[in-house]
Amino acid sequence: MKKNQQIKRNLFLGLIPLFLIGMTLTMNSCKKTETNKPAPTLTLSANTASGSPGQKVTATLTVDSPEGGQSLTILNNGSADTTIPVVDLAGQASFSYDFSYTIPATAVVGSTYIFTFQATDRKNQQSQVAVFAVTVNPIPNKPIQEVSGRITASTTWTADKIWKINGFVYVGSDVIPAGATSPVVGATATLTIEAGTVIMGETSSPVGSLIISRGSQIIANGTAAKPIVFTSEKAPGTKKGGDWGGLVICGRSSNNIAGTLGTGIGELEGGYGGYHGGGTSADANDNSGTLNFVRIEFAGFPINPNQEINGLTLGSVGAGTTISNVQVTYANDDSFEWFGGTVNCTNLIAYKGIDDDFDTDNGFSGRVQFGLGIRDALISDQSGSNGFEADNDGAGSNNQPWTTAQFSNMTIIGPKATSGTTIGVQFQNGAHLRRNVKQDIINSIITGYPTGIYIDGTAGSVTNAVQNAASGDLALRNNILAGVQGWGGNGFGAASTSDERTVSGIPFSPDANFAAPPRGRMISAGNIASGSNPFQNGVFTITEQQISGQNSLPWFVSTANGNTILSKWNDAGINGNIFEPLAGTPTLLPAAGSPLLSGASFTGFNGFSPVTYRGAFGTTDWTLGWTNWNPQITDYSK
Repeated sequence: MKKNQQIKRNLFLGLIPLFLIGMTLTMNSCKKTETNKPAPTLTLSANTASGSPGQKVTATLTVDSPEGGQSLTILNNGSADTTIPVVDLAGQASFSYDFSYTIPATAVVGSTYIFTFQATDRKNQQSQVAVFAVTVNPIPNKPIQEVSGRITASTTWTADKIWKINGFVYVGSDVIPAGATSPVVGATATLTIEAGTVIMGETSSPVGSLIISRGSQIIANGTAAKPIVFTSEKAPGTKKGGDWGGLVICGRSSNNIAGTLGTGIGELEGGYGGYHGGGTSADANDNSGTLNFVRIEFAGFPINPNQEINGLTLGSVGAGTTISNVQVTYANDDSFEWFGGTVNCTNLIAYKGIDDDFDTDNGFSGRVQFGLGIRDALISDQSGSNGFEADNDGAGSNNQPWTTAQFSNMTIIGPKATSGTTIGVQFQNGAHLRRNVKQDIINSIITGYPTGIYIDGTAGSVTNAVQNAASGDLALRNNILAGVQGWGGNGFGAASTSDERTVSGIPFSPDANFAAPPRGRMISAGNIASGSNPFQNGVFTITEQQISGQNSLPWFVSTANGNTILSKWNDAGINGNIFEPLAGTPTLLPAAGSPLLSGASFTGFNGFSPVTYRGAFGTTDWTLGWTNWNPQITDYSK
């Protein structure tokens, strides 16, 4: 009996594991098996695209993520691109993404950008890689729109085209009617030019020239990133000064012309119908429009002997006009010339012109602040090349209004970088103030010319510029005049006057280190002894005159005038690459500790921005971004 009970007990105990195993199998058979949904899939609207530098390419990507999308990673040629962020798929099962990419302006034509896309879902499953290949094409030439004749209805020149000026193109109508003696303004128009637009002047005769007639306007508002460019139509490497005419703006402000067209109305030199001035109804605040961030290159065509269109010619332009940030390059005459008018200008650059950088005449009475003039040592004009040239009028008359322009914060860099630099014999003065002018120059620096400043007392003027200086009507205040190290005894070639030989701090040595023409004066005041051109054949012969009872140099450096003489420009903290910046951008900011960074004063001179520095630059280079220091090699066709 006991034996049977033991057998049963053992049998029961042996069945327990089997029971437990069976229970486990039964429970496992009731549990549902866990499996993931498929990994994400990608679909691209296109696998290839092409475009030119600066163009945008696009593609649409569809992401299907049954488990819900987590992220989309995009690589550019196998690397992360900071301009393309990782895309958050936000758990969506289906997600559409519009991909866009702007081909860099520096992209190499023929190269390819490979973009790869890979999606990850919430289970960290990854899709297959999708590929989008972008090929870089050449930039196509912009279409050329030719313009000729008169523009008598308001129009806009857009940046998607190149606008070619054929012959003399006039905005508005201003002509002398049959039987009349004075011009009459007819139709007026406004020419608007978009930022980034290129205008090319025709180079065959008659050359292209743009004339804004009285009563009409030009609205040329470029930006630092997209300046408006007037240039030659010739191919890069073949352009030269005088390829085309230039930009001419005619206004209805005042001038001192008393001619056959009527008092206060004149025609710009060359006789091409550039009538200017408001006559007896002159409007000092006349508005001829706006020039801002504009470049004018290779202009200055000679219409008649000694009668050229300048880079920018301003005839009786009024103070309602805005002119700022304008660079004139390789002009075949003056870079800027004002014939009367009251316009105020800022931030002007005269670069490697042939004649004068800043020329004033016929009663110009505006203000100019922040200007830069840089010369080419081998480009000079037979008429004589100066930084400033200023006249009341061609005869030095008492005609009013006077030429009373005021210039402040100008940096005038002549051609003579070192004593060994060969320069054209026609280079004359940093400033030639003549013919009864009453112009002021303040807070500026002049260097690199054979003569620094020449106040011309030439006989024949009703009142000469020397007398105006003595009376205070011609003011030179708080300027720095700097010579060239090792060039003669005073930094200006020959040290040829006694007061220059004894200037404190400037040693005198025999006049043996100069090159022709040996003028060698820091500042001169006098008349032409022989009655002929004082610079003819490189000879500077004048009869010195007194200014306020003293020679010109003591007057210039007197306490009342506050000017400074430096024997060499190096002491002014100027970087030497400002003289020949063709190989790159010039360094324009004065060095730390430069005397240019202080010393400005505007006492007695109103309407200027009150800065503390002298010259055109303090601690900010306002030329950056919009200027071109080597336009000869620039291809504007794209």
